[in-house]
Amino acid sequence: MKLWRDQSGQGDFPFYYVQIAPYKYGSPLIGALLREQQAKVLSHPHTGMVVITDLVNDTNNIHPLNKHDVGARLANWALHDTYKKEGIVYKSPVFKSMEVKKGKVYISFDDAAAGITAKEKIITELYVAGSDQQFYVAEAKIENNQLVVWSKLVKEPVAVRYGFSNTAMGNLYSKEGLPVCPFRTDSW
Repeated sequence: MKLWRDQSGQGDFPFYYVQIAPYKYGSPLIGALLREQQAKVLSHPHTGMVVITDLVNDTNNIHPLNKHDVGARLANWALHDTYKKEGIVYKSPVFKSMEVKKGKVYISFDDAAAGITAKEKIITELYVAGSDQQFYVAEAKIENNQLVVWSKLVKEPVAVRYGFSNTAMGNLYSKEGLPVCPFRTDSW
């Protein structure tokens, strides 16, 4: 992106993109690692990334069929950031921080002012690990706009992963309906 901006001579022009879809890649975690790198691009000025983990109906097809909603999400970024239209929800919630208290992990999010919600009763694609780096399926609840995560198998948690696999299609959303961006709190 920086190279494109430098070669264009246009300065920090808006750069909006779509995070890759969940897909059955041949190598373990390659899709999760790519999505993670795409999310890091958001640290550059005038960039926007659309999360589409909820718009996939077949992880054997890398191209989601629902192009309309992908395009609408991109348009909302442009309408808000480039054209300064107010009142548009356009950002998916992203991991902000974590705090461990009494065997539970409290996850906070940016871009979730109204809060987060789960589409089903059980929050999926969520894992927790201790210092042994062994991840286990986690239990979770939403409390005071935070995601509270734990497992009976992990007495002293140090890391949480949500949707961090090639094919994960989690069920956490902003209350306005945009999916939470997949994340991990570790760097293992």
